[in-house]
Amino acid sequence: MAGTAQPSEKSDGLVFHPMDQFIVEPLFGSGPIYWYTVTNVTLWMGLSVVALVLLMLVGTSKRALVPGRAQSVGELAYGFVHKMVEDVAGRDAVPYFPYIMTLFMFIVLSNFLGLLPMSFTTTSHIAVTAVMAIGVFLAVTVIGFVKNGVGFFSLFWISSAPLALRPALTLIEIISYFVRPVSHSIRLAGNMMAGHAVIKVFAAFAGVALISPLSVVAITAMYALETLVSFIQAYVFAILTCVYLKDALHPHH
Repeated sequence: MAGTAQPSEKSDGLVFHPMDQFIVEPLFGSGPIYWYTVTNVTLWMGLSVVALVLLMLVGTSKRALVPGRAQSVGELAYGFVHKMVEDVAGRDAVPYFPYIMTLFMFIVLSNFLGLLPMSFTTTSHIAVTAVMAIGVFLAVTVIGFVKNGVGFFSLFWISSAPLALRPALTLIEIISYFVRPVSHSIRLAGNMMAGHAVIKVFAAFAGVALISPLSVVAITAMYALETLVSFIQAYVFAILTCVYLKDALHPHH
């Protein structure tokens, strides 16, 4: 995350590259990256999974009457997501709670790990967020057809609208439905990339004596804001999943 400004060889300005922190690099050796290459993205995604397992399985395994820190965090997260699923998607969506809980915890832990110095924010890459968004899209679509059959198509037919407008609204609804994974993934990746890029820009000016104190203050403020954004973006991804699930379970509403 940290970055320093370096003098330019051709001018008196400063040269820094805030987007370099998002470069995907192989962990072992160098050369082209294939789908099976172990990269820094692979490493930090693996660390997110390990953190998730340690927090939710190991940390809550004892189930003490007086919970420790890990159990308290696990129980708070469980209750928070369970209530969100029930409130947004309804009781019929509770069987799908484990999937949404896993998504939320993986994203929020990936976001928080990305705030560590010298770390890599996996959720800043569209390749990562797109896979999760497409997974949600396919799962919701399958659930919609399994639960409702051809009645799932009623999601696109706005029966409450005037008859003359229904064909146009149907076309808009279909386009909107298939754009869901695009907006779902870009929203998360874009917000995480933007925040980390801004922190890197402020960090680049930390070596300039005249503005160094202001740079440190700006970095501190951005870290605080980015911590909040990391949680909010995980919440937004999860709550949109609940909204899509509700449409699949109750397309007539």
